[in-house]
Amino acid sequence: MNAIRILALGDIVGRSGRHIVRDRLSHLVTMHSVDLVIANGENAAHGRGITKEVAKELFSYGIHVITTGNHIWRFKDIISMLTLEERLLRPANFPPGSEGSGHCIVRVKDFPICVINLQGRIYMRAIDCPFRKFDEIYERVQSEACIIIIDFHAEATSEKKAMGWYVDGRASALFGTHTHVQTADETILPGGTAYITDIGMTGAQDSVIGMDKEKSIKNFLLHSYESHEVAQGLATICGILLEIGCDGKAKKIERINCS
Repeated sequence: MNAIRILALGDIVGRSGRHIVRDRLSHLVTMHSVDLVIANGENAAHGRGITKEVAKELFSYGIHVITTGNHIWRFKDIISMLTLEERLLRPANFPPGSEGSGHCIVRVKDFPICVINLQGRIYMRAIDCPFRKFDEIYERVQSEACIIIIDFHAEATSEKKAMGWYVDGRASALFGTHTHVQTADETILPGGTAYITDIGMTGAQDSVIGMDKEKSIKNFLLHSYESHEVAQGLATICGILLEIGCDGKAKKIERINCS
């Protein structure tokens, strides 16, 4: 086996995002000979948070690992699933004592792959250091899994860039999530780590990062603090396709954007 092919999907937002995954994921997996599917699901329930039933739904569509972010605690019924389902992750750098785990190891073609979920701190809640948390996890898993994939759920592009350079040569790939806008800076860093600042959003096209555009515009115009409402209609899948050698080095990173 020369390489593992991994599909990572950007933040799934609400029903539109879930339904396009249901309708298109199996085709993408077949077309690109995908071995492992990772998706960020922290906005999959009502546009903010994830429930136990929604997590089960996403797993049923063929997603192998669900990563999340700052909205993971919105629905309390997810806590029991976090403790029981190792493939449902919350950011690893939440404080000690938080339910669930921030990384897991899955086997693909009998090959161990570690998926790590981290969260940034710039313009977000001040939680534990994601850089030091990566070091801690890396020390534990490097002898067990030479392929390491990171979802870095962060706001600031500078923090994402810094983390990419920090893990270069140790992680196989680092992709950003959270901002819902796909960036065009995909690259393979000198040490062999595939990097992109944000893989985008899986959800309604005619929206403001997945939310109803009219309500969003009204909030910007009037500061009316209207509650956000998930947009419906034609959806898009955004993400990346990775090809990782069995030595843990990235061979290819390609943006995916399809409706």
